[in-house]
Amino acid sequence: MALRPIDNALPIAPERPKKQSKIAVPIQKHLDPAVNDENKVPLASSGDATIDYISSDNLKPLSDPEAKIQNLIEELDSKTWTKVCESLNDARRFALYHSSLLLPNLEKIMLVVVKAMKNPRSAMCKTSIMAASDIFKAFGDKLLDPSTSDAFDNMLLQLLLKASQDKRFVCEEADRALNSMVVTMTPLPLLQKLRAYVSHANLRVRAKAAISLSNCVSRMELEQMEQCGLTDLIKMAADLVNDRLPEARDAARSIATSAYEAITKDEEQKLEVWQNFCQSKLPPLHALSMLKIVNP
Repeated sequence: MALRPIDNALPIAPERPKKQSKIAVPIQKHLDPAVNDENKVPLASSGDATIDYISSDNLKPLSDPEAKIQNLIEELDSKTWTKVCESLNDARRFALYHSSLLLPNLEKIMLVVVKAMKNPRSAMCKTSIMAASDIFKAFGDKLLDPSTSDAFDNMLLQLLLKASQDKRFVCEEADRALNSMVVTMTPLPLLQKLRAYVSHANLRVRAKAAISLSNCVSRMELEQMEQCGLTDLIKMAADLVNDRLPEARDAARSIATSAYEAITKDEEQKLEVWQNFCQSKLPPLHALSMLKIVNP
């Protein structure tokens, strides 16, 4: 049998290239070294300036405060965040060691500190909260004067908001600042400021305000409670005892306990006096809940 000429052979189809198997390559996130994990104290990278969180005890007086005070507000409003943090520490030094020089410009200083609290950069936020603590320590009730009252209101709101957020180390610093505020200021006027926030729509702000308010009440005698409205305090506690957050409920129990101890201080039949008081001021169910707090 004659062989077929090779020129007439069918063309051989080219072999199809094999598919390359896909290999998953992990994508490395390029994080901005200035943006920190929200629950960690920020750590500076090798190219960044280091921000030191200096405790109040370790702050030293300024060598030439008279010259430094002239440019303090301008430096606090700098566009460079590291410069702002340094200036916030200078403001803390002024508050602790040169408060008389800071006083004439205290309102402006407080407003700039509040502005720094709103900054998304955690380092600046925390340093500004530390500055607020030292301002409370230095000036106390002076912050309630008409000249600084509005600035104080702004600072109080920001501290309550910062204490309510998820950045743990900022939250903890704000809690310390609120505690410093309660310790250094007269309870009655401070309580009047706080009571507006106990009914705040944000349940975390409400809880933080309730904690500070309960700390104020714990420092008050019966006469002071009556001046601010003892009935209002009991009603406030009765509302908070059913709040969604346990911190608010604990604060309510603390308020009720402080009121009970003040009202029954010189009474022999303490529970009876407390029961009669609650029943005369509250609806039956609320009165029962107040009685259970001191007689579980």
